[in-house]
Amino acid sequence: MNAVIDIKPLAASPALGCADAPVLKERGQREVFCGLTGIIWLHRKIQDAFFLVVGSRTCAHLLQSAAGVMIFAEPRFATAIIDERDLAGLADANAELDRVVTRLLERRPDIKMLFLVGSCPSEVIKLDLSRAAQRLSKNFSPNVRILNYSGSGIETTFTQGEDACLASLVPEMATSTAPALMVVGALADVVEDQFKRLFDALDIGPVHFFPPRHAAELPAVGPNTQFLLAQPFLADTARVLEARGAQRLSAPFPLGAEGTTGWLQAAATAFGVSASRFEQVIAPKRERAQMALERHRTALAGKRIFFFPDSQLEVPLARFLSRELGMGLAEVGSPYLHRQHLAAEMALLPADTVLSEGQDVERQLDRCRAAQPDLVVCGLGLANPLENEGFTTKWAIELVFTPIQGFEQAADLAELFTRPLTRRTKLAA
Repeated sequence: MNAVIDIKPLAASPALGCADAPVLKERGQREVFCGLTGIIWLHRKIQDAFFLVVGSRTCAHLLQSAAGVMIFAEPRFATAIIDERDLAGLADANAELDRVVTRLLERRPDIKMLFLVGSCPSEVIKLDLSRAAQRLSKNFSPNVRILNYSGSGIETTFTQGEDACLASLVPEMATSTAPALMVVGALADVVEDQFKRLFDALDIGPVHFFPPRHAAELPAVGPNTQFLLAQPFLADTARVLEARGAQRLSAPFPLGAEGTTGWLQAAATAFGVSASRFEQVIAPKRERAQMALERHRTALAGKRIFFFPDSQLEVPLARFLSRELGMGLAEVGSPYLHRQHLAAEMALLPADTVLSEGQDVERQLDRCRAAQPDLVVCGLGLANPLENEGFTTKWAIELVFTPIQGFEQAADLAELFTRPLTRRTKLAA
């Protein structure tokens, strides 16, 4: 058996961190999916919600292909198609939307929450989905709660769809002054259950997960609510929660053994868990995760990785790959760097890390070619061209679709990076 690397959580030295490092800010052509993509994991999470995209056939094709849904299936999302008559103003778009929603809810009585999701086409024709949601809510309340948010890709990247969705839910939360911990961000059910068991073992509670699995289970929020972000792309959600009085716990994100330990430690400190109790509960799982990572460390140590901006997961992933798997960071690009939310992560990155925010895709492609990294993390639109040039790539979107948080998933996360290198080796043989 290989020796376990001793990773000391949050043992960052000011000399090593890059919290104050300069950031290359770029504003140019981008290569990202739109916020509608978030529906693919959100419709699986909130089991009695439905997402109705008000958009074009292109929007419908995007969701259908991304979800891989067969034509026979009854998914909890659909597209109300804006066609030429709507764009030309020959049809009353609001009347058409009312008709579609009425028919949908008559056919699907299991729906308890309906999201009207804006798109680029609906924003172009200035269709006010906020007023539409208010109007329809009067007709279908209290059986169905109708909300709206924008999934348009005009100014956002694809993970911000989840942020907009969760932010739209916060005003629906009841007010409570009772102390509680809230975990914010959509997690796979298996990951949520694992974290719940750990919080129970640490005697931390009550613990609520947001978004909930059912619409009626929205947690209450108030001045004694403390919350942990499970995802780094929830800036608007955090802002509206803080406006309700909730307090964000500063922590790294729960990726890898180190990140998960630091994330749980933030909650344990806030809820007065003793250091000995924390170590008793966490140490066995942390050590198993570290042992599981050893095989991947052997494959990845010394390799260099380049991140194109895509999901906003780039900084936590870079920390995990650098500190736990020994990879070198050629460049870490992210669509947006929220310094406050990423403070604990940036303090753990090497001081010489090249950080970039936003994108000018042609310039970044030039830097990637000059760096000649062993692995490139990028969107689908760039992966095939880069593979054709001889680079090994990893689809960024797979890192969002796959359960990667927590101790049990640490090795699965590492394998997402070893797999393309293994594939390249086999193809070259």
